[in-house]
Amino acid sequence: MDGELVAWERATVHVLSHSLQRGSLIFDYLSVAEAPRGQAIFRLGPHVERFLRSAELVGLPLRMTGEQIGDAIVETVAANPGATAVKVSAFIPSLEIDVVPMDDRVSVAVAAYQPVQDIARRNPGKPHFKRELSLWIERERRNRRHDIVDPQAKVAANYLSPMAAKWAARRRGYDDVLLIDQDGAIAEGPTTNVFCFDSSGSLCTPPERNVLLGITRKSIIELAKHDGLEIHERRLLPEELLGASEVFVTGTTAGVLPVIRIDQTSIGDGVIGPKTLALQERFELIVHGGDPAFDHWLTYLDSR
Repeated sequence: MDGELVAWERATVHVLSHSLQRGSLIFDYLSVAEAPRGQAIFRLGPHVERFLRSAELVGLPLRMTGEQIGDAIVETVAANPGATAVKVSAFIPSLEIDVVPMDDRVSVAVAAYQPVQDIARRNPGKPHFKRELSLWIERERRNRRHDIVDPQAKVAANYLSPMAAKWAARRRGYDDVLLIDQDGAIAEGPTTNVFCFDSSGSLCTPPERNVLLGITRKSIIELAKHDGLEIHERRLLPEELLGASEVFVTGTTAGVLPVIRIDQTSIGDGVIGPKTLALQERFELIVHGGDPAFDHWLTYLDSR
């Protein structure tokens, strides 16, 4: 926190801090995996760039450079052997009486941890982890809008409406939701991007203008092009997704996660499709340092 390694229990802010009360905290989330050369952070550079972009979109006056943030992430991972996740946050810790803070000092915190052991097991109930998803298309709450808060900003306030939609979907027996944009086309999930194989066999995903610029999304697009798959970023209507042969979502936590049902319609045969399985296995191989062609996506702790 602000350049100092602190114990988990000391990583706190006041309950009346500006970012907690106003939703102005920005964050980014990275994965760490064991590779043949040791622990490796997946696509550190693009994550740091997205973090800086979120700060710019929200207007948080960061006083750390991208290089300093990258170094802080590596240092924190090195100090927490066995960590598989990293969350970097920037927030205004001061207590304020107005929406615009009088003290605009921004704190930066980096946490490296094991999500199940350090978080899920400390909470009541069971974590909701699935290897194959059933999704509900949320048609009442629309995706984030550019004229309110840019959908490409990873800011806390952007996740309230998707949280409410996902909570409602869980009560209906679904795992997650897909949000639509203001024109009725498919946008994304609350924390994931969506892909499908259309009737021609092409891989398709909604254009980046109305979705979060997911690092895993970007990686799958680059990987598909590298492997010679035909891929299109284009507008997808709900009915196209329901008629797709295969659908999957991507995210730092999800990786490549197959979708077997949307609303009450089975996707394909209702099981993971062969193309999705191939991409899932290929992506996992890369994340764990098993493909030299994509070794540049990994930042090894011993290389910094």
